[in-house]
Amino acid sequence: MGKQAGGGKAGGKGTPATVAATRAGIAFTLHSYEPDPAAESYGEAAADALGVPHDRIFKTLLAEVDGRLTVGVVPVSGTLDLKALAAAAGGKKAAMAQPRDAERATGYVVGGISPLGQRRRLPTVIDASVSALATVYVSAGRRGLQIELVPADLVALTGAAVAPIARE
Repeated sequence: MGKQAGGGKAGGKGTPATVAATRAGIAFTLHSYEPDPAAESYGEAAADALGVPHDRIFKTLLAEVDGRLTVGVVPVSGTLDLKALAAAAGGKKAAMAQPRDAERATGYVVGGISPLGQRRRLPTVIDASVSALATVYVSAGRRGLQIELVPADLVALTGAAVAPIARE
């Protein structure tokens, strides 16, 4: 299970997420693991494989807020509160996006969607619990690869708002 520190690229070419982090000049660590194709929750499977508490690995979910794709980033230990996401994004109504729409907009496959390096920049809201952590893990752009970084860098790189959008 490899670790790579300080802005390195995975395997020499990296994913759009690692390239974005490298270009921004931020410090990060990559954590790889063998993904379980039968896992019901990719995030929980990643946490278990890496031995990381579920509240430190955040999943990236896409919803439509008043018809506009919006990214919600919440701990894998919780669920996305769609009403809270809509309010945080300045909208009234939210519904989960179709997986193919999420993949098309981000350039990533479901289970490997990263909030970093998406095909086009979408409005992003990260759950407020991120602020209490020294570092946070998010998908590095493919199943089996997580990127660990400081929450402030995650917020800055995504241009995200931080609000309570998760519920246990």
